[in-house]
Amino acid sequence: MKNTKVSVRTGTANEFFGRVREHAAKLDRGELFPAEITITFEDPEELLNVLTAERVRLLRRAKAGSLPISALASGLRRDIRAVSRDVVLLEKAGLLRTCYRPNPGHGRIKLVEPVAREYRLTASL
Repeated sequence: MKNTKVSVRTGTANEFFGRVREHAAKLDRGELFPAEITITFEDPEELLNVLTAERVRLLRRAKAGSLPISALASGLRRDIRAVSRDVVLLEKAGLLRTCYRPNPGHGRIKLVEPVAREYRLTASL
């Protein structure tokens, strides 16, 4: 994981494409800008459906580094199946990633990693 930042925001399709054009123009001029991932939801309700209070707690816990789902569930005092479902949803949203590593004597273990060191949430109604 680099020093990447993730911005989660609400916005319209026009705002999204405006940012894309702005970034393309900067690249055309040879300008550099910091690595940042922006995830945009058109509807604030959809954002709130993805980022529930428990999933925000999960993101905070996952920022500690690569952890197995069982360790996340234990640290959050939550059911491992619920945490596993939340990890899948947050991975689909682009906020977490998973990978498998060998677990000597036990096959493989699924690890959860943050995609960034910092997450920023911006919502406009």
